[in-house]
Amino acid sequence: MSTPTGLRRVVAASMAGTVVEWYEFFLYGTAATLVFSKVFFSAGTSELDAILAAFVTYAVGFAARPLGGIVFGHYGDKYGRKKLLQFSLLLVGAATFLMGCLPTFGQIGYWAPALLVVLRFIQGFAVGGEWGGAVLLVAEHSPKEERGFWASWPQAGVPAGNMLATVVLLVLTGTLSADSFLSWGWRVAFWLSAVVVLVGYYIRTKVTDAPIFVAAQREAEQIKATSFSVIEVLKRYPRGVFTAMGLRFGENIMYYLVVTFSITYLKVQVGANTSSILWYLLVAHAVHFAVIPLVGRLADRYGRRPVYFVGAVLGASWGFFAFPMMNSGNYVVITASVTLGLMIHALMYAPQPAIMAEMFPTRMRYSGVSLGYQVTSIVAGSLAPIIAVKLLEVYDSSVPIAVYLAAACAITLVAVLFTRETKGIDLTSLDVTDADEMAGQRQAAVG
Repeated sequence: MSTPTGLRRVVAASMAGTVVEWYEFFLYGTAATLVFSKVFFSAGTSELDAILAAFVTYAVGFAARPLGGIVFGHYGDKYGRKKLLQFSLLLVGAATFLMGCLPTFGQIGYWAPALLVVLRFIQGFAVGGEWGGAVLLVAEHSPKEERGFWASWPQAGVPAGNMLATVVLLVLTGTLSADSFLSWGWRVAFWLSAVVVLVGYYIRTKVTDAPIFVAAQREAEQIKATSFSVIEVLKRYPRGVFTAMGLRFGENIMYYLVVTFSITYLKVQVGANTSSILWYLLVAHAVHFAVIPLVGRLADRYGRRPVYFVGAVLGASWGFFAFPMMNSGNYVVITASVTLGLMIHALMYAPQPAIMAEMFPTRMRYSGVSLGYQVTSIVAGSLAPIIAVKLLEVYDSSVPIAVYLAAACAITLVAVLFTRETKGIDLTSLDVTDADEMAGQRQAAVG
């Protein structure tokens, strides 16, 4: 099948913004262990306690994401995906740049972590609005037979952003002394966000909303359907929202254990140096980037549910073999453990945009997918590094962490069983069904 005109441009625009926003979001996650625990918190605490405090501020960004998803989802369903995506990009860029300007704990005391929390909240709010708009811009432009493949590309923007952040940190840590990096070098990585934001913003000006959204918007105006709120989504499509949350739960926890907590584990438990850890992650992110679109193809060929099911089963096992592999101290074995984690994660992550887009009609799709995706992050990804650090501190063992991940993946497995297979569905058919139901409700109210 030939690629529809303009689809590649839409994919590039969605990916450009996603790369930028996740470069900044995960730059924070890496810095939380390597820098912030030393720069923004009291030197009187233990290393794990300082890292724990840094991860608490990390969690603030996740707490803000559902709010961003709700607000951006509401206005994105009402006014269009493109406008909101441009605004979210500028917002997260400004917050990240200002993080690089913050005074340290030694300079202004507790005002330093307080200001960090405020900027982290703004960053999380913006990223909360980013994901739904980026994937829907692609999903709504894609042919139904290839929606899983094309909609997976914005997901690949996440490891691409990670790679960019990792390369920047590798260059800085490789060219600066440890003292210089902690003193001012880390700030350069945050200031560079201004450059990548401008590039991403420019690319996003070159696309338009999908015809299906424009048609749905016109029809909504004609029937005066003015409610696009989270209340209506929960009222009309509760199964879609809660199933999406369940699908997200194990995947989200696994991701932050692999890419965020593993940095702490390797640093504190294994004794790996910063440069080595960054190289492990760079290889893993590169493989993750390559695998995600391939898994999207599998979801188009075999269905969303089988692919996701395999990912959840393998995800439940990862912690039991990955942490012992890290304990080996061997470069190749450690790289393999992290890389395998992200390859397994891709089996759940790549099909998500297609699955979630196919759960909701166009007029409330942004709200529905943002709610299902972002609310889960409060109890999943935001807490995962905190819980894992605490378990490691209390038990001095990786086994409880592996059990924690297995339990999370079990919840996702249940959600997969309750998910309808939607491979190849026409999004217009969801709009027709939704319109018929609304017409029936209006008729019943009049009668």
